[in-house]
Amino acid sequence: MTLTPTPSTRNAPSPSGSGVVIDIRQASVRFGSFTAVDRVSLTVGPGEVFGLLGPNGSGKTTLIRALCGLISFAEGEAFVFGRDVRTDAERIRGRIGYMSQKFSLYQDLTARENMDFYAGIYGLPPALAQQRKHELIQLTGLEPYLDRQAGKLSGGWKQRLAMVCALIHSPRLVFLDEPTAGVDPVARRDLWDLLFRLAAEGITLFVTTHYMDEAERCARVGYIYLGEMLALGTPHELKQMEGVTPPGSRWLEISGIESASLFTQMKERPGVHEATLFGLSIHALVDAQASLRDLGLDDPRLTVIETEPTLEDVFVSLSKAQDRKLQLATSPQGGGA
Repeated sequence: MTLTPTPSTRNAPSPSGSGVVIDIRQASVRFGSFTAVDRVSLTVGPGEVFGLLGPNGSGKTTLIRALCGLISFAEGEAFVFGRDVRTDAERIRGRIGYMSQKFSLYQDLTARENMDFYAGIYGLPPALAQQRKHELIQLTGLEPYLDRQAGKLSGGWKQRLAMVCALIHSPRLVFLDEPTAGVDPVARRDLWDLLFRLAAEGITLFVTTHYMDEAERCARVGYIYLGEMLALGTPHELKQMEGVTPPGSRWLEISGIESASLFTQMKERPGVHEATLFGLSIHALVDAQASLRDLGLDDPRLTVIETEPTLEDVFVSLSKAQDRKLQLATSPQGGGA
C-alpha cells in the first residue's frame, strides 16, 4: 500500500479566517542524537480546535513543550501570536494556557486554593481574579467542590479544575495534552462540550488525544509518528487520502453473527487485506471485485454494507506504510545501515 500525504503535510496552508495563532515551519527538536520532532510544519488559526494524534513517544508532548518555550527547537522556525518562540517565550507564555498530560495541581490544596494560587502566579489584580474565578466556576460547574482537596476529586472534576487554572488569566490559546485520559465517557463528553464553548469565544485549542471519536470532533487533525507529521487535514480529507482505500478495493462493515469467530476466519481469507473488530461488527478492506461468496460473507444471517474508512483505519495505514518505508531504508537492499 502506498500512501501519499496531504499537500499540507510539509507546508501547511494558513487556515481560513484572519490571522494565524501558531505557525511552525520545518521545526525539529533533538535530544542529543535523537530526533524527537522531525521538520514539522503546520499552522493553526484563531478559534480552531486542532487535534494532534500519534502513539506514545511520537513527539506530541515534546512539540507542545517546545511551542510553550520550555525546550528549544534545534532547527526551523515557530511563531505563536506572531512572536518567535525562541526569543519571545516569556511574552508568549503570558498569553497561553497549558493543561499537562499528568494532573499537576497541588493535591493537598482545595480547588479554591489552587485557583487562588494560579491567579497569583499570573499576577491578576484581586478584583480581576475574583471576576475570572466566578466566570470559570459558572462555566465548569465547580462550585460544589471548591472546598474539597484537589487530590480527592474524581478524574473528571480534576480535569475541570486543571482547565480553570489554565484559563484563569484569559489566554487566547490553550494547549491540552490528552485532557480526557482516564476520564469516564460522561465526563469526556462534558469536557468536550466545554472546549467547544471556549472555541466559540475565539479561543484556539491545540489538543492531543488517543481517542478517534475526539479526533472526529476537531476541525483539523495532524498525525505524528516517530516525530514526523505524516498527515494533516480535516477528518474527511484524511479519509480520502490515496492509499487508505487503494484502487481495486473497498471497505465493508459486517455484522449479524458471532463477530469474534468470524473475524478470526476473515483474517485468513483471500481478498481480505485488513480486518478490525468494532464491538459487534467487523470493518474490513477487501478486493472490490470479490463477491460476498468469494469472501465467505454470503451467510443470510450477515448484514454487509459498503462503508468509508475510519480515522483509525487511516492512522493504522499511515503507520504501517511508514514502518515499511523505514525498514526499506535501513535494510542492505535499501541502501541504509
